Amino acid sequence: MKKELFEALKQSLREADQIKRGVAKPSRVFKIDPKNDIVKVRGKLGLSQSKFADVLGISADTLQNWEQGRRQPTGPARVLLKIATRHPKVLLEVA
Repeated sequence: MKKELFEALKQSLREADQIKRGVAKPSRVFKIDPKNDIVKVRGKLGLSQSKFADVLGISADTLQNWEQGRRQPTGPARVLLKIATRHPKVLLEVA
């Protein structure tokens, strides 16, 4: 590993430690809404993004946008995801 890269890595670790101790503030913060954690539902079902998107009747791109928080599901998709959250196996039965 080149010395300059190693030094940059060490500095990054120092900054992470300062953030963890509350001495410094992070440059970005990501918030996850555990109520609508689509990844968690997909994980319970053991499905890939493409298979879960097929079950929901949406594109894989749409699912990725939901999972990454760029977009929010609306209308019937929101209701379907609520059902999937409470009863994940039901989706597999109807698919």
